Amino acid sequence: MTPPGRAGPKSTTREPIIQEPESAEPATYAGDATEAGEAGEPEATRRDTGVTESARANRHWWDRNADEYQIEHGTFLGDDRFVWGPEGLDEVEAELLGQPEELKGRDVLEIGAGAAQCARWLAAQGARPVALDLSHRQLQHALRIGGSFPLVCADASALPFADASFDLACSAYGALPFVADPRLVLREVRRVLRPGGRFVFSVTHPIRWAFPDEPGPEGLTVSGSYFDRTPYVEQDEQGRAVYVEHHRTLGDRVRDIVASGFRLVDLVEPEWPAWNTSEWGGWSPLRGNLIPGTAIFVCERD
Repeated sequence: MTPPGRAGPKSTTREPIIQEPESAEPATYAGDATEAGEAGEPEATRRDTGVTESARANRHWWDRNADEYQIEHGTFLGDDRFVWGPEGLDEVEAELLGQPEELKGRDVLEIGAGAAQCARWLAAQGARPVALDLSHRQLQHALRIGGSFPLVCADASALPFADASFDLACSAYGALPFVADPRLVLREVRRVLRPGGRFVFSVTHPIRWAFPDEPGPEGLTVSGSYFDRTPYVEQDEQGRAVYVEHHRTLGDRVRDIVASGFRLVDLVEPEWPAWNTSEWGGWSPLRGNLIPGTAIFVCERD
């Protein structure tokens, strides 16, 4: 993993290979059976956690859970769809990055790409995508599915690209919910975008943090303060974080965007469509018809 706070080695290749930062760590985990015997279920708690702990925990979590994630959600995501969230809002209809014909020939960075479904759709429109993810195992699934674009394993808070390398950047539930300091990511994205470039990212709608993460009726009653920014942490028996997710209020997100040098041009809150009868964790038709589940921020670099 490239240490947060500094740029990694510059990448200009367009070959379909996985490129890893020079300081990449081996994929071992706190509490892994190979290190400390059979580990128990992690404990869920709310506590402070910093940039380094969050990055380490989430890289290891996604490496360990990538297979299960792709099995469970791969059908919904498809191999080459661009879906912004569990509601199923598709870039084909949303056109948040621009009209499909405008994407041809554009350099696009997908952050938190997973198996690179969005990048694959972008390539089909004639764009030149690069798919970046913190998790090596997620990118192995991208290789399994295939594609003729680069895959880069790196931390979004230290992007290994030269300044002004891309016309567009996008992130569908990638990176931003999992970093302790989202401004590090936003500033890096702005750095690698060309003037006039657009960055569109989706995250869990901030209001959802006030409700239990349950798809049924029990998930419709406020159980905590919307203003409590204490991170959600899953930790092992030694108290080491194995998964971290960070909460920002809607106002926090807007201030982060502006302070990082972007102009917010739209905020999209997708409604739950009638055709979508599936549940995804705490997302469900029941909740989706009553409260927003996803927030999509459309930002531009002046």
